[in-house]
Amino acid sequence: MALLCFCLSACSLVKLKEESKTFYSSTVLAGHVSSADAWDKPVVVAAYTRRNGRLEIAHYTVLHEAGGYELIVQKGDYALFAFGDANGNLTLDAGEPVGEYGAAPVRATGTGSLVSLDVVISAAAQSALPRGTSVAARASAKTHSTQVGAIARLDDPLLSAESGRRGYWAPVDFFKEVGGNIYFLEEYDARKTPVLFVHGAAGSPQDWSYFLKHLDRSRYQPWIFYYPSGSSLDSMSYLLYWKLSNLQRRHHFDRLYLTAHSMGGLVVRSFLADYGDQFPAAKLFVTLSTPWGGDALADQGVAYSPAVIPSWNDVRAGGRYVQTLFRKPLPRQLDYYLMFGHGGRYSLLRPASNDGTITLSSQLRSDAQSEARRVFGYDEDHVGILSLPQVFAQYAALLKAADRRDGDGRSAGKGNLRVAFSYARPDETPASAPVLVLTPVDAARDAARDATRERIVLPVSTRDSGRELGPFPPGVYNVGLMARAFKTTPASTQVTIGAGGIPDLNFELTPQGVLSGYIGADVTSADNPAGSFRGGRRDINIESIVLTNGTDRREIAPSRDTRDRTLEAYVAGQDYLFKSFFSFVGLKEGRYELTINVAGYPPYTRTYDVVPGKYGYLTPIDLTAPNQAH
Repeated sequence: MALLCFCLSACSLVKLKEESKTFYSSTVLAGHVSSADAWDKPVVVAAYTRRNGRLEIAHYTVLHEAGGYELIVQKGDYALFAFGDANGNLTLDAGEPVGEYGAAPVRATGTGSLVSLDVVISAAAQSALPRGTSVAARASAKTHSTQVGAIARLDDPLLSAESGRRGYWAPVDFFKEVGGNIYFLEEYDARKTPVLFVHGAAGSPQDWSYFLKHLDRSRYQPWIFYYPSGSSLDSMSYLLYWKLSNLQRRHHFDRLYLTAHSMGGLVVRSFLADYGDQFPAAKLFVTLSTPWGGDALADQGVAYSPAVIPSWNDVRAGGRYVQTLFRKPLPRQLDYYLMFGHGGRYSLLRPASNDGTITLSSQLRSDAQSEARRVFGYDEDHVGILSLPQVFAQYAALLKAADRRDGDGRSAGKGNLRVAFSYARPDETPASAPVLVLTPVDAARDAARDATRERIVLPVSTRDSGRELGPFPPGVYNVGLMARAFKTTPASTQVTIGAGGIPDLNFELTPQGVLSGYIGADVTSADNPAGSFRGGRRDINIESIVLTNGTDRREIAPSRDTRDRTLEAYVAGQDYLFKSFFSFVGLKEGRYELTINVAGYPPYTRTYDVVPGKYGYLTPIDLTAPNQAH
């Protein structure tokens, strides 16, 4: 696909250059919208600025119900608002609930993602946003939902091949107008196993038409990850994580099968390697025609093309993404199968054996073969493999085999847990939902074991309070509930799961002041593109981190513990430092000065306002400009 750029017109090349420039100077803002009142109608979320007293919408999105959202903006300061849209006119009308994020603007740095920008909407909210505020600036304003789990029809133009190609050549425009989402083709059914389908470069959900037509819909429910395939793969891997974590919070699915074509396999493998431990439900991963070794044509396109699509940088055979793709193994509970095609013809561009698009050597990279339980080859080309009866017959057999391995009686030998939680101040509506943390007692006591790989982290919502949750593997656990900017009482409770009855736990959440953040990896914007997650630094020696407000002084220093106990420390109400991440808890309301002392760097100093019950985001701290305001 890379060399097609040379055939584009001058106007197209100018547009492509602008797209790439915009992508690498944008930030994705993400968070959750929750409602203080019963609200099951659409919600509008927007980022805006004010110029000469006028409100200017930078980006907005529509959700079919309250939940997760994503917005993409250029570098700058933005305010965020959300409102219920009962009549679908994209306008804040009388009686509709409204909410805003914080008192201070959000500063987008022009790279990566900012998350935890959570908003509570309420009909009684005192908002500076006037009634009549509208995001419908033009007749073609979008109204489809970008909230995960939105129901879609496969023949919808939104999911068409033409739309998918646009997501490849104009990823920023696509994200603004279409978004990136996991769509359902039917209502969620807890009795069926979800099967997630992920398309490749310039692809769309309609690429899976043959698979979806022949899938046993009495046993499986298809989910489709639709994303702008011209974006960086790190960004799309993180978007997939964000979407699936929101689905997990809502539906608590305990089994998930993943299927990917072409470049989609790279996206899914990155997701599984980086975040798979948080998704024990992922049991099966099948790829078709994935360029595990990259594409040499992408190297040429990046080197010689006057305009470069962001994903080309990742598909390059000699690029960082492909070279580090197998640095982490797939999760242990996952079965992986590799399918490839070899039905391509010889050409000047593809002199080696290929499927018409990807060389055989790339599809059969030794790292990928060594992970696969089995490898299946077909005399078919890159696209035709998705509609070959023999391919689907083998695929259906793999689904059934996964069913048998995991057991149709998924709860057999496992147990449930009932957790109720309430807020000490009933009028306190948290913007962020809690997470339930189950740490096996044996793993917690045994210093030689990695408790982070044993513990279970389950996102929950207010609707889960008092409900049975599970099933969980039997055993003895320390169970705690974590909610940002809240203290939980009791901190944790030891329970035995799977031994007959269902343990009943009750937690009370009280507002507390919290300040947390991390020192970001020293990377360029090209290494931290819009929508990606910027990791913490590993090449520094933190001497101490001090927080003071004149009357209260806290200091934390590095620990020799190599295990990440961040969640456990938060639940226990302890200040904590792990690698470059830090967290201060139990703070009183006020203004605090934060000082970070790192060997070889001047002290980083900045002041922050802390309000109990309100969790403010922190951008990754950059030590190269220690005293520069964000």
